[in-house]
Amino acid sequence: MTAVPSADDSPGSDAAYADRARALDEADPLGRFRDAFEPSPGLVSYLDGNSLGRPTRAAVDALRSFAADQWAGRLIRGWDEGWFEKPLTLGDRLGAVTLGAAPGQAFIGESTTVVLYKLIHAALGARPDRRVIVADTHNFPTDRYLVDGIARAAGREVRWIVPEQEAGVTPAQVAEAAGEDTALVLLSHIDYRTGRIADAGAITGIAHRAGALVLWDLCHSVGAVPVELDEWGVDFAAGCTYKYLNGGPGSPAFGYVAARHITAVTQPIQGWMGVADAFEMGPAYRPHAGIRRFVSGTPSVLAMVPLEAMLDLIEEAGLAAVRAKSVALTSFALELYDAWLAPLGVRLGSPREAAVRGGHLTVHHELCRQVLPVLWEQGIIPDFRTPDGLRLGPSPLSSSYDEVRAGVQGIRDALVAAGA
Repeated sequence: MTAVPSADDSPGSDAAYADRARALDEADPLGRFRDAFEPSPGLVSYLDGNSLGRPTRAAVDALRSFAADQWAGRLIRGWDEGWFEKPLTLGDRLGAVTLGAAPGQAFIGESTTVVLYKLIHAALGARPDRRVIVADTHNFPTDRYLVDGIARAAGREVRWIVPEQEAGVTPAQVAEAAGEDTALVLLSHIDYRTGRIADAGAITGIAHRAGALVLWDLCHSVGAVPVELDEWGVDFAAGCTYKYLNGGPGSPAFGYVAARHITAVTQPIQGWMGVADAFEMGPAYRPHAGIRRFVSGTPSVLAMVPLEAMLDLIEEAGLAAVRAKSVALTSFALELYDAWLAPLGVRLGSPREAAVRGGHLTVHHELCRQVLPVLWEQGIIPDFRTPDGLRLGPSPLSSSYDEVRAGVQGIRDALVAAGA
C-alpha cells in the first residue's frame, strides 16, 4: 500500500505534523541543551544516538585544553595531579549521576567486552561450586560470545533463555532457568533490538533467591533511563560510554561491583594499575583492597575527557527530565509511525508502553536495508539491524522533535520511492 504525502494542513498531514513538532520544540524544557552540541554539516535528522552520541561543544574545547594545558603543560606530573585516580573519581561521578551507585563501586575501564570479561570471571570465581551461566539468545553478540567462550574454557555450562520478540526476558523465564546450580545470570537491561526494558529489580531478586549472582549490561540504559544499582541489589554491571553518554567512538566502558563483593572477588587481567601499591613495582600481584583492583593497565585518560563534559549536561538537566524527554521523543516517533509507516506495511518491533520502552524504536520492512544508504545520503541517519530493521534512537539532550519528524517523514518517502 502506498501512502501519498499530503500537502494540506489538515490533521495528520505533513504540514500539521511539522507545526506540531515546532510547537513541541518551543515548549521543550530541555530544548536549550541542543545548542550544547557540535553541528554536523548536512545533517537533517540524527536517529542513531543509541549507537553513537554526538560530540558536545564542551568536549571539543576540553580536548583542546587537555592537550595544551594538562598533557603539554604538566607532562608526567599529570599522573600525580589526577590522572592516576581518574578511573575511580570519574567512576564515582558516573555512579552518582547515572547509576544509582554509592562511591567506591564504579570504575572506568577498557572496552565493554573487556570489562564484561573481567566481571564474568569475578562472578564465576565467587561461585566455584556452581556450573551454570544463565543468558539469553537475543542478547548483544559480545555478551553471548563471551559467556560461550568463558564457559567452554572454564568447564561451565550456558543455559540459554529464548525470549519472545515482544516480551523480552521475563522474571518468570529467569525463575525457571536459575536454580541451585546457577552461578551467574547475565542479561541486558534494555534489549538492543527492541528497546524493551527488563525488570531488573525483580530479576535480580529472583537470581539471588536461587543463590546466583547477577551481571547487568547497561549499554542502552546509562544516560537515558534511570538506573538504581544499589537499590536493586545488583552484584555487577557494565556498559559503554559512547551512546547516551557521548564519550566518542571507542570511549572507555565502565564497570560496577557492589561494595559487598569487592574484597572477596578477583578479576583475571592482573595489571600493574590494580595493585595495592602500583609504584612499588613489587614481585607479585597483590590486588588493591578497593574497586581499583578492577583496573588493569594504564587508563586512557584522554578518552575520558568527553565523558566528563556530557556528565555535566546530564547533571544539569537531571536524569528524570532526560528520561521524560526520551519517552516524549519516542512517543512522538511512535505516533508518526502509526500515521506514516504502518500504512506501508512497516512493522513495529518495540513496546508501545512507555514504562517498558527504552530510548529507541525499531521498525521492520523488507526494504529497510535497501533504503538505508539513500537515507544516509540525504542526511537522515538511523541504523540498520539484520535482517530488516531500522532503529530510531533520538538522544534526549541533542535531538529535537522536528528532527524526529523529518527523519520519520524521510523514511516514509524513501520506502515509497523504493516501492513500498
